[in-house]
Amino acid sequence: MKTLILVRHGESAWNKLNLFTGWTDVDLTENGVKEAFEAGKLLKKEGFKPQMCYTSYLKRAVKTLNQILDAMDMDWLPVEKNWRLNEKSYGAIQGLNKADTAAKYGDDQVLLWRRSYDVQPPALEDNDPRNPRNEERYAGVDPKLLPATEALCDTIDRIMPYYKGTILPAMEKNDQIIIVAHGNSLRGIVKELRGMSNEEILKFNLPTAVPYIFEFSDDMKLQKEYFLGDPEEIRKKIEGVANQAKKK
Repeated sequence: MKTLILVRHGESAWNKLNLFTGWTDVDLTENGVKEAFEAGKLLKKEGFKPQMCYTSYLKRAVKTLNQILDAMDMDWLPVEKNWRLNEKSYGAIQGLNKADTAAKYGDDQVLLWRRSYDVQPPALEDNDPRNPRNEERYAGVDPKLLPATEALCDTIDRIMPYYKGTILPAMEKNDQIIIVAHGNSLRGIVKELRGMSNEEILKFNLPTAVPYIFEFSDDMKLQKEYFLGDPEEIRKKIEGVANQAKKK
């Protein structure tokens, strides 16, 4: 059996403030650190032993993975970081409050910017300091590949070459892999794995720091998928994510 563990990062400072984050490099809150460590403890208790780890270039995901591995006493595991696992770019609305933006533009418009399959938020200007083309960490990436904004379809198009070209081959060599990334980047992988429609993925929400387990046969046929943890607590977390962008 093959196992893929997906984990959205723990609560970040901008999650707590209900701000659009995207590629902005925001740290975990104290609660986010605790969430991540508890996720690692749960994975250890349930006997999971990943052999390879993947995460993004953004510290909220990197630090979540670090906490998980610390709790599992598996800090020695190999970790590969890649910008393609970064969160969806929210373009020029990065840093804006989600509820305030919904009050200004309407719930429907903000839902499209957040979760639609093919509608992009307003783009960042080339000289905007938030534009990844102006960041040192992406100096080795072709600027044409770095987004100034993205719809979910763009995020999926960015992730899939890395998922299919790097992660899937690694699963042929390893029984368990963990990916710690972001709500929208992981939704792209979930859409692929579950064969979800564009409409279904619009309604799908990932809670923070809850392991999402996919079990496959040795020939990579999906057998089972489930969240690890208390169902009621997970339900509350998912509802919280879904309600973030509703106007007050």
